[in-house]
Amino acid sequence: MAEVTLDTISNLAKRRGFVFQSSEIYGGLRSAYDYGPLGAELLRNVKAEWWHTMVQIRPDVVGLDSAIIQARQVWQASGHEEVFTDPMVECRNCNSRHRLDKLEDPSQCPTCGVRGELTDPRNFNLMLRTHMGPVESEENLVYLRPETAQGIFINYESIRRTNRLKLPFGIAQIGKAFRNEITPGQFVFRTREFEQMEMEFFCRPEEADQWFEYWREHRFQWYVDLGIDPENLRLRAHENDELSHYSAGTADVEYRFPWGWDELEGLANRTDFDLRQHTEHAGEDLRYFDQESDERFFPYVIEPAAGATRAMFAFMIDAYTEEMVNDESRVVLKLDHRLAPYKVAVLPLSKKDELIQPAEKLAESLRRRWMVELDVTQSIGRRYRRQDEIGTPWCVTVDFDTLEDNAVTVRDRDTMDQDRVSIDGVEDYLAARLG
Repeated sequence: MAEVTLDTISNLAKRRGFVFQSSEIYGGLRSAYDYGPLGAELLRNVKAEWWHTMVQIRPDVVGLDSAIIQARQVWQASGHEEVFTDPMVECRNCNSRHRLDKLEDPSQCPTCGVRGELTDPRNFNLMLRTHMGPVESEENLVYLRPETAQGIFINYESIRRTNRLKLPFGIAQIGKAFRNEITPGQFVFRTREFEQMEMEFFCRPEEADQWFEYWREHRFQWYVDLGIDPENLRLRAHENDELSHYSAGTADVEYRFPWGWDELEGLANRTDFDLRQHTEHAGEDLRYFDQESDERFFPYVIEPAAGATRAMFAFMIDAYTEEMVNDESRVVLKLDHRLAPYKVAVLPLSKKDELIQPAEKLAESLRRRWMVELDVTQSIGRRYRRQDEIGTPWCVTVDFDTLEDNAVTVRDRDTMDQDRVSIDGVEDYLAARLG
């Protein structure tokens, strides 16, 4: 097993079309990325698995898709306009800017190496600003949302009422968020535009601790179930000086990235902070009324908040494998089949029409259920290696024997075992393995 470096994964992602630099033909826009055909599929599959686990199979969670631009008062009430900041220092020697809390040595600039030239820290607000309407004025100022959570809180009562929800229940959503990061980096790990997968779970205050523990374990196990080595995951509780202004307790699911342990997902006990704040600022009573006990109270909220792009990145890193086969090295992206961009590749052994036509017909029939690639270029060995490298679990080869026995060869990505399967039975064969 070769060491998986940041360059290893970023080079694979760019070479195979998972991720491209945004605005690359104009020199590129720092910390912004476009997801190519493979990346778009992988990211979509990550989000689909999250939604399946967090919403579809649960009777106590419903979904939401809220607007990216919300009233400025939302962010004033939530505290973001005042306290959503990072401590920033600037180097007088090279003019680079850095987050103070990320510096290993707060007296030395990590860019130029000069000591004693960093300014005193000042708070830098992370929200991206824009204006609504034709005139740019303070009255028209709005923000691109820095998190998806507030869209849930301001819709909480409408969702609770229209869906007749009783505690405990959750509201989940997946969507874009924007943060004007001081020092973005590590490829797609820290960017100014990203996607969140976030759920707010509303419960009785006295039950908050047990639900916090439940969701910590539940979210940790989600990554393991989708193929990440548990040795590369850990749960880390935040110290008191790390806690956000709304949190009574926070823990991170951390992954062992090539540069070390870093946050994959955060889980917080937000108490009743948000519902109280919006009740005070909006004048709408967001307390929950319990008919059985005839009491009104603010529910507590447990929040699992994951980054879809970070999760995708971690799945790629953990799946990356280099191994020797018959004295030759091959690269395999051993993604769980639920995440793999293409589930099946159909490979005609040659470009002759007599093989291309049945291959096209087979690919067309399989596309009704799965993402399928018809790969006709290069030698069969090179095509196998390409499909291994992009994580395709199954390759189906149409060869000259197919014309005689009406069967194809199906190859397993991980074991490289091959089975001869009748064309009529290919779909059932794959369904038994892919679902």
